[in-house]
Amino acid sequence: MILQRNKLILGEKNLKDITDDICEPVETLPGKGWVLMFIGALSLLLFYLVILGTVIAKGMGLLGVNHPNAWGTMIITFVFWIGIGHAGTLISAVLFLFRQKWRTSVARTAEAMTVFAVMTAGLFPLLHTGRPWLDLWLFPYPNQRGPLWVNFRSPLLWDVFAVSTYATVSISFWYIGMVPDFATIKDRAKNKVRRMIYGALSLGWRGTGRNWAHYEMLYLILAGLSTPLVLSVHTIVSFDFAVATLPGWHTTIFPPYFVAGAIFSGFAMVVTLMTLVRIGFPAFKDYITIDHMEVMNKIIMTTGMLVGYAYASEFFIAGYSGNIYERFVFINRAFGPYGWSYWIMVSCNTIFPQIFWFRRFRRSIPVMFVVSIFVNIGMWFERYVITITSLHRDFIPASWGNYAWSFFDAAVLFGSFGMFLTLFLLYLRAFPAISIAEVKPVLPVGREKGQGGHH
Repeated sequence: MILQRNKLILGEKNLKDITDDICEPVETLPGKGWVLMFIGALSLLLFYLVILGTVIAKGMGLLGVNHPNAWGTMIITFVFWIGIGHAGTLISAVLFLFRQKWRTSVARTAEAMTVFAVMTAGLFPLLHTGRPWLDLWLFPYPNQRGPLWVNFRSPLLWDVFAVSTYATVSISFWYIGMVPDFATIKDRAKNKVRRMIYGALSLGWRGTGRNWAHYEMLYLILAGLSTPLVLSVHTIVSFDFAVATLPGWHTTIFPPYFVAGAIFSGFAMVVTLMTLVRIGFPAFKDYITIDHMEVMNKIIMTTGMLVGYAYASEFFIAGYSGNIYERFVFINRAFGPYGWSYWIMVSCNTIFPQIFWFRRFRRSIPVMFVVSIFVNIGMWFERYVITITSLHRDFIPASWGNYAWSFFDAAVLFGSFGMFLTLFLLYLRAFPAISIAEVKPVLPVGREKGQGGHH
């Protein structure tokens, strides 16, 4: 008995249909729904810029940072956005190397999500210094300062290298994948300016055998470069905490725990965005199918259990260590003044995703959308719990104090979504959101006959 896989493309498409469907959002005027979402996102972005300008002008004191909570929402939200960017690299690079065909319809948008999430995250460490106009001093380059260099033993500097490498490789990988599709849009363009813009973006692509050979070789090389970054980037971000001597941070489980959490939150954001894309562009439902969504929900469920295992092992190791300070931090984390945030984290990250054990819920768009939102709320709270609860009660009870959460903390967090969503909505209108070149080869055999027209 031969098991037949479900079709990756629905609707009995031919090659011309695929090109028409994917190019349609780029070639037509946006609908009312997109315009309303874009106005909302742009308003949030402008609000964000005003808030950031105010924080830079007045100082970090506007946020809740105080003694002993010197690290606050800037670093929490930085780690959150870097985590969001992880699924794009995993779907694009790792699943490409393993020749997983189901990735073809979702890879392009996941890559875009990665690029925009890293761009959003990159602002936070620069602003967290409190004097961003002096950030030039952070960069390791030969200069008039002579022997005065940055501290290469600091994990904060490792972050600079890791995140900038990640951003460079992700942008290159995303852009190279779009080159053949840019050429298709250029050939279909009826406007001279559009033809010129997309012609420049397509780098003179002609679709020859030599073009394809070079393209496939470069795409494979970039996939190979991207794959180690899935593990290395969030490992190095975890070192911001793990190499400190502070109880609650100084734990060796942080690197794998952070990587699993990043994949977890990244896939949740992909599900959130794909659900919105399916609603906003009904033609894409034939390409981003329920089967695609179900596979991602299985990954969310699996990584949710890994994260839950990490939470439990942290308590076990703290108890087993015999270190009274370590034990206190974890008991305080779950049952102290910030216990509410710990249980929000546990509920959202380990309990709610287990609903995906049931196939009916795993394939339900409303259920997966709600769970994906909860997962990202939980993952933000995970970083909040790690950062705040380890700091707010240190070795001397006289210096204990709660984080002084302010309006500006909330404004920076929600404003960052304005930047991310504005970029993402512009991407959906300007670039092909699904890879034409990768989707066509996964058509069922025989559908390519009689395609007619342009392809």
